[in-house]
Parts: sequence; structure tokens; C-alpha cells
Amino acid sequence: MSDPVGGPVGGIGAPIRLEYDYTPGEATSRYLRSIAEGRIVGQRCPSCKKVYVPPRGSCPTCAVPTTDEVELSHKGTVTTFCVVNLSFYQDIEPPYVCASILLDGADIALFHLIQEVPEGREVTMGMRVEAVWVEPEELRPTLESIKYFRPTGEPDAPYDSYKEHL
Repeated sequence: MSDPVGGPVGGIGAPIRLEYDYTPGEATSRYLRSIAEGRIVGQRCPSCKKVYVPPRGSCPTCAVPTTDEVELSHKGTVTTFCVVNLSFYQDIEPPYVCASILLDGADIALFHLIQEVPEGREVTMGMRVEAVWVEPEELRPTLESIKYFRPTGEPDAPYDSYKEHL
């Protein structure tokens, strides 16, 4: 694509805003209420025994209801991550890190923000992290109740402990 004078187009400004309503089912509602209490819950499949977070009410692999609720740790392992160098959020100055975090006891990773790491340059696959929550009076039924995850200082998890979750 070229501009009217024949040169390449370097970019365009296209402000976009998308608003939508989401109606959570029973499993997601319980999950969001647990977040508002400062807890993280998942559900275990009675067939394959995988623990899903956030729970959806059924196992996508076995196609059976998941009714066994499991309270999960606030700690986990970074399985993959990316350093973001573009400004998407006004509250966060780039560079910052987003990561897939496999919570202890879960079989599905959550995607969340990693902070308290200098410029995100010291994040590693296998890094052990923990949730940093908003103040108790600010807890709401949203994943924003977890401000971010930060390194625990524990040694990195061995690759074999999370390789099936990449």
C-alpha cells in the first residue's frame, strides 16, 4: 500500500474501542467470586484429572462436566513470556513482560503481567513467580484483582516439570 504521492505507508492512526457484555456460566462465576475473595480456583476433570483454570464447567478433552473444584496456589512457573516494547496500557511503561504462568496444581497456564523484574530482561522460562494482589478492599470479581506476578526468588523449575504446558 502506498500513500497518494507514491511512497510507502508508514502507519495509520485508527483509534478503536470495543465494548461487550460477557455472561459467565456457573463455573466462571464461582471462579470470579473466588478472585474477589483473594483465592484462585480451578476445576478437575473426573476422567483425565487435568485441572483447568479458569474453569469452564467441562473438560475440552473428555467432554465431561468438571464439578470437582480445586483451590490453587498463588505461586506458579513461567512457561513462556514476551517482552512488550509498545505502549498498550497507560498505567504501564514499556518495556514490560507478559507471561503464561502455570499455577502450582493447574494444568493450564494463565496469561498475566510480570513485574518487579528490571526491564523484563531477567525473566526466564521456568522462573517461579507469585501473585501480587490489590488491597483487600479493592478486590473485585475480575482478574485485575491480581495486579501482577513477581519473582519468588526460588530456583527456576526444571524444564521437564512444565514442558507439556508450553
